[in-house]
Amino acid sequence: MHGGWIYLKMDKRNESFKKNMIYKNEKLSKYNWFNLGGPAKVFFKPQSESDLINFLKKNVEKEKNIYFLGAGSNTLFRDSGFDGIIIKLGKDFSYAKLLDDNKIEVGAATLDKKVSDFALQNSISGLEFLSCIPGSVGGAIVMNSGCYGYDVSKIFFSLKAVDLNGETKIFDKDKIKFFYRGSDFNKKLIILSVIFQGKPANKNEIEKKQAKLINEKKETQPSQIKTCGSTFKNPENKKAWELIKSTNCSDFVVGGASISKKHNNFFLNNGNATSSDIENLIEKVKKEVFLKTGTKLELEIKIVGGK
Repeated sequence: MHGGWIYLKMDKRNESFKKNMIYKNEKLSKYNWFNLGGPAKVFFKPQSESDLINFLKKNVEKEKNIYFLGAGSNTLFRDSGFDGIIIKLGKDFSYAKLLDDNKIEVGAATLDKKVSDFALQNSISGLEFLSCIPGSVGGAIVMNSGCYGYDVSKIFFSLKAVDLNGETKIFDKDKIKFFYRGSDFNKKLIILSVIFQGKPANKNEIEKKQAKLINEKKETQPSQIKTCGSTFKNPENKKAWELIKSTNCSDFVVGGASISKKHNNFFLNNGNATSSDIENLIEKVKKEVFLKTGTKLELEIKIVGGK
């Protein structure tokens, strides 16, 4: 035991021993694209399915406040941190495997871009848009991530998940309902792996389609900055960035937080922002857009932690 928490029983000679330890008061700023946030009470990064199941069976009853973290590409952790357990899947959950009938099995921690590249190398079409999606597969399922008219629901076939008691479950495509930037998938389940369904196609044509999407992203979205991408969902028949621009919110600044001039739905940490700066800027924009247009903006990013 350590501070009331259990370390997984592993051979210390194993290279992954340290990576499988439970860390206390781990800085969350290292694990999200804003590079912001206070410490997690407990941070666990299992390297295998058995490590995760073992941990859940021994520890979950001690702590009900649990957050499953993917690549951190759409998460803003508050300055106070997270008073509970953060679980981030390790290296064994990042892989891609070719199945029959143009299906691809991928681990939940696999980056979306890598899935798209794997499909390209195996002449499987339909997954090109994933090259433009930041983040990992598990989060893409929960959020029904998408861009340029494509989304994950169109390629989803099935997934494997584990509940908080350590029991694994299989979900076929008819068991999950997807909608714009979301799904009804149970947030208390941890996705372990996903199977995507593609279509056979000429590799050159797939490569051209992927390159076209990537170029479009480069032309319209900022890169190499501290941001979590699209802050708000697009309201029906409207674009969030257009609403922000037309209401003259794009020049708003709160502390070290500002809004990208290249894409007004991207909020930035200029290097000295706090999580509160980002959150206050979000609230300021929401109020102004509603005041001037009557449109309520809904968050696409997740704000995690207590105020």
